[in-house]
Amino acid sequence: MNNRQRLHAVLNYEDYDRLPVVHFGFWTELLEKWVAEGHLQPEEIADAVDGSAKESLITNKLGFDFNYYTTFNDSSKFSPLWPPFETKRIKEYPDGSYEYLNEYGVTELRKTGVTCIGAEVAHTLVDRKSWEEHYLPRLQFCEDRYDDELIKKLAVESDSRSEPLGITCKSLYGVIRNWFGVEAICYLSAEDEDLYDEVIKTVGDVTYTIVKWGLETGIKFDFGHFWEDICFKNGPLVNPKVFMEKVGPHYRRITDLLNDYGINIVSLDCDGMIDLLIPTWIENGVNTMFPIEVGTWGAEITPWREKYGRELRGVGGMNKHVLSRDKAAVDAEIERLRPLVDLGGFLPCPDHRLPLENKWELVQYYCERMRRVFG
Repeated sequence: MNNRQRLHAVLNYEDYDRLPVVHFGFWTELLEKWVAEGHLQPEEIADAVDGSAKESLITNKLGFDFNYYTTFNDSSKFSPLWPPFETKRIKEYPDGSYEYLNEYGVTELRKTGVTCIGAEVAHTLVDRKSWEEHYLPRLQFCEDRYDDELIKKLAVESDSRSEPLGITCKSLYGVIRNWFGVEAICYLSAEDEDLYDEVIKTVGDVTYTIVKWGLETGIKFDFGHFWEDICFKNGPLVNPKVFMEKVGPHYRRITDLLNDYGINIVSLDCDGMIDLLIPTWIENGVNTMFPIEVGTWGAEITPWREKYGRELRGVGGMNKHVLSRDKAAVDAEIERLRPLVDLGGFLPCPDHRLPLENKWELVQYYCERMRRVFG
């Protein structure tokens, strides 16, 4: 079997020759550390983005089979805005920090040398006027957001491809939260429900069109994949009842479309404690949770499977922090994963991108042990 076949077999409760060993990419700082330690060369990590040839080289050196986050996308990634806002520095401060306008039209406070998410200090989208002036014109479908040469290449390779490839279904709420900010989007849902509904519908409609166009390119995809990140460690950043009512139908339209093209695996990337939003996803055709962050709340697939049955699958749920400790910690984590794998429909994967603290030798050891245990 090849890795593409293995992915389908695992997530569809079918027999497979061995469990593929997968990851969710690497933080840049980790790759830079591994260069400094002599494990990689500087040229090997330049532009080593998800699914790229350079990232595949790193994947193979470590012993992984593939990056699950390898998906086909247009140039706007998870946001349906096109064109995105022109990014630029707006203001510099003596301590090295600066205000930066990002591609969503959000002004962030950043600091040179720090790569974490910046603090939001201002938003372009604040009311109907700014919506109609700056956002609505950017939410119209156009084909120039795609790379024609890449599409042709992927379409030709579709039948012979041995590695899985997903189609990105973007975000139906997470990007809206980004545009407004957490507090403002909560107030908007109560103070201007008409605008709130219009924004959600507009994003849902253009996303449906984008996904439909991608499916019509002739590329054969193995799964659909949404991004949201609308939860934190104690629960969701949106009222679950409102989410079900207003966003749920847009998931259903897109997952039905994917099913029409023979795609029955639909995953969704949402960090944090997602439990209260799972009903919306599972009832509207999203059947694979990712990355199942172990986190401070100990997320795992078992209680979800007991509640929702075999329709709920999972990719993730492996505590990436053991890769910063020792072999005994790695062995213990793999033993913890055994009964979860036995449930079927579950593919272990580090529960986020590998961080700075992870050790090259322990990552290699993890990949070797996973092959021996689940081979």
